[in-house]
Amino acid sequence: MNRKKLLTGPYLFWAVAFILIPLAMVLYYGLTDVDGHLTYENLLAIGTVENFKALCLSLLLSIVSTVICLLLAYPLAMILSGMKVNQTSFIVLIFILPMWMNFLLRTMAWQTLLEKNGVINQLLDFLHLPSIQLINTPYAIILGMVYNFLPFMVLPLYNVLSKIDKDIISAARDLGATELYTFRKIIFPLSLPGVVSGVIMVFVPALTTFVISDLLGGSKILLIGNVIEQKFKQGSNWHTGSGLSLVLMVFILISMVVTTKYDKDGQGGMF
Repeated sequence: MNRKKLLTGPYLFWAVAFILIPLAMVLYYGLTDVDGHLTYENLLAIGTVENFKALCLSLLLSIVSTVICLLLAYPLAMILSGMKVNQTSFIVLIFILPMWMNFLLRTMAWQTLLEKNGVINQLLDFLHLPSIQLINTPYAIILGMVYNFLPFMVLPLYNVLSKIDKDIISAARDLGATELYTFRKIIFPLSLPGVVSGVIMVFVPALTTFVISDLLGGSKILLIGNVIEQKFKQGSNWHTGSGLSLVLMVFILISMVVTTKYDKDGQGGMF
């Protein structure tokens, strides 16, 4: 027993040093002013016109990106779950490979594709078609979110769908159930833990991102993540930045509650 306690020592040190202490600092700065007095003004700062607009835009873009990821990932996960193991492993590897590359580099690559004289507009010009203003728009940000976070939707869905007993689906079809009815009554309900896990794993980082909106939005479109970044880096206003971060933590806590409710057994994990 003592040896087991010693083995947990490094993990406890990591949790305290890099999780609990940073969270405690955010909580302290978010609930105090420059003089160290308790205040709720940092939390209420989310109600200002600029911050509330940034929060609403972040929610809108993250919801749209999450829905697009779900619509793209679910059919793909169903196809992967029905393929042979060797073929599936290769295709899953293709989705995992971009995640091994630096997040910043992946986003900068899309910047090169979408800019005014980028690859896409050069191709349109070659085809004698009018150019499209893609960069520095909400559509570019959504595209960047979908590209970067799509694997986080595909893998949980594939993990759940591949575990569904095929005999249940065969039995439903033998009893006369149509493809649509089988999907509505059997496949989708059984895959719900993966859906919830994937939605949360896409929605939360999309809501809090600032790199994608910086590069693909040209710093012209402010999301709540950009506002928080500016509070810390440009204005050195740690108190307001921490207060806004605490507001975002509310969404993270809600997502944790939803995950616990619909994925009690952890079936929607990525692996």
